[in-house]
Amino acid sequence: MSKKILVVDDEPHIVMLVQSRLMAEGYDVVTSSDGQDALEKVRQSKPDLIILDLSLPVMDGFQVCSALRADSVTAAIPIVMLTAHRDAQDITKATELGAVSYVQKPFKAEILLGIIQGFIND
Repeated sequence: MSKKILVVDDEPHIVMLVQSRLMAEGYDVVTSSDGQDALEKVRQSKPDLIILDLSLPVMDGFQVCSALRADSVTAAIPIVMLTAHRDAQDITKATELGAVSYVQKPFKAEILLGIIQGFIND
């Protein structure tokens, strides 16, 4: 059974790029383009890992991460931040809120895949 990953980003080309690469690696991929929808998709699809942008409509990535960590059902799902934010304070805040990794855009797909594989091995 393949592992499920939720990709949350409001940039369609980033979603398509990440989704196609993950699917090529055998992952089942669910996508979302805003924070509120992402929380609903987590409850519906029960992903094994979440790739989360910080700059999102409705709820930003920090709010989504915080809400997921506050819920005992979703608290243990690994969250990888994939974002253009480069500020050290953002990296620190994401880590404090429970993100397991922080990848800056532009990114190398191989690095993102390595991080993912480190958290969800088949």
